[in-house]
Amino acid sequence: MWTILKKEIRSFLSSLIAYMVMLVFLIAVGLFLWILKGYTVFDLGVAGMDVLFQFAPLLFIFLVSAITMRSFAEEKRLGTLETLTTHPISDWGIILGKFFAALALVFFALLPTLVYVYTIWVLGDPRGNLDTGATLGSYTGLLLLGAAFVSMGLFASVWADNQIVALITGMALCFVFYQLLGMLGDMPSLPLLSNILEWLTLDFHYRSISRGVLDTRDIIYFSSFTGLFLYFTKLKFSSRKW
Repeated sequence: MWTILKKEIRSFLSSLIAYMVMLVFLIAVGLFLWILKGYTVFDLGVAGMDVLFQFAPLLFIFLVSAITMRSFAEEKRLGTLETLTTHPISDWGIILGKFFAALALVFFALLPTLVYVYTIWVLGDPRGNLDTGATLGSYTGLLLLGAAFVSMGLFASVWADNQIVALITGMALCFVFYQLLGMLGDMPSLPLLSNILEWLTLDFHYRSISRGVLDTRDIIYFSSFTGLFLYFTKLKFSSRKW
């Protein structure tokens, strides 16, 4: 697994796409925090990271899908996946290696945003007037959400024959389970399913953790969701029918 993990990180960081994707993410977050009228911390008049944590999940849909799109699809196209499977590495070793590599890149993409946290901490009145509990909870929620998105991105990539299809499929899956199910629950024609569909969305549990309280039910949900899609990826990967 460690061999795959290091290989994936090295491969991704050696491409221009990696830096472009991360740069787009950081610029988009910066625009919402400081520039776009109506969303900035100055317009809201609150020393907090609420704007970042509100829009970051939607930006994650693109970021994570772009990170995972090449995981299996590109290797199938280049014919290197067959070579990889001949090595003494289990299917789970390959999948988990790619999973943790993608998750590490998500973590690295979040690190520079700590500069924004420090800036808001300094700008607070009084200085340091920042809800650290909610901030830590939101960052934890983003990492758990990132793990769920990575698992869906890998699932999309193992089914796709090229990176573009993997990107679009991954983004679609992430959007459906992050928000679309909850939107369907708001429809008048589905009143009885409203609470169930809302509970099934990633957004519901992300918002719960973002309040600064780590509820074990939310942790179990994210862990189970991520594990389920990794298992689906394993089933497809083990079929070896590409």
